[in-house]
Amino acid sequence: MVEYETIKSEEMKFGNNNFIEVARKKAKSETGEREFISISRGFEINGQKRYMKSFTVPNEKEVVDFVSEKLKEMV
Repeated sequence: MVEYETIKSEEMKFGNNNFIEVARKKAKSETGEREFISISRGFEINGQKRYMKSFTVPNEKEVVDFVSEKLKEMV
């Protein structure tokens, strides 16, 4: 069984009740631990968060640099 722990999380709200969350998380299992970065999109209704989509990135500098650079180029 895998347990997930959120180490750090930042959120930005946009539009009507929508949000984007960027979080550093840790997956713990019997075989070990692994950190990753999660980018999630969701909405809030009646004070509760609902997640629609999520994308994870390995916690490796080269991969994070590539993704952040390419996102900036798309604007």
